[in-house]
Amino acid sequence: MTMTFAPAQAADLTEIMAIEQAGFTPDEAASETSMAQRIATISDTFIVAKDDQGHVAGYIVGPASDARYITDDLFAAVTPNVATANYQTVLSLAVAPNTQGSGLGSQLLAELARVAKAQHRAGITLTCLQRLVPFYEKNGYTNEGQADSDHAGEVWYNLVKLF
Repeated sequence: MTMTFAPAQAADLTEIMAIEQAGFTPDEAASETSMAQRIATISDTFIVAKDDQGHVAGYIVGPASDARYITDDLFAAVTPNVATANYQTVLSLAVAPNTQGSGLGSQLLAELARVAKAQHRAGITLTCLQRLVPFYEKNGYTNEGQADSDHAGEVWYNLVKLF
């Protein structure tokens, strides 16, 4: 299946939310309002993958930040990307259930890395659950330990990939 990558558009919101809700618990998932704000504010770092029928098959999103590790406040409010920020963050990476296992998650990480390098970032930072650490390590990320986060009442780990 051939995928095309592009900045998220407002018209993609319904499909994005269906994937978000399928991939995350209700406590972990972003609200529709929050996702719409991300599309409007940081579309340059909100990438969707579309299949050959033009349907959203997955996405990755996060703002630029000077902090090496994600803080919970990034999930609550979105601000425009700052050109001089050192890191690209990942707040959400999700693929549609029917495309899981196809490598699309890794392709989205690679596409975000391409964008981040073009924007002169030093690397990418994200938090993930313990069960996802091996996936990110396979994609070149280093586990830097437990995050100082209580997002959704879960235990999160800081993963960083430097360029």
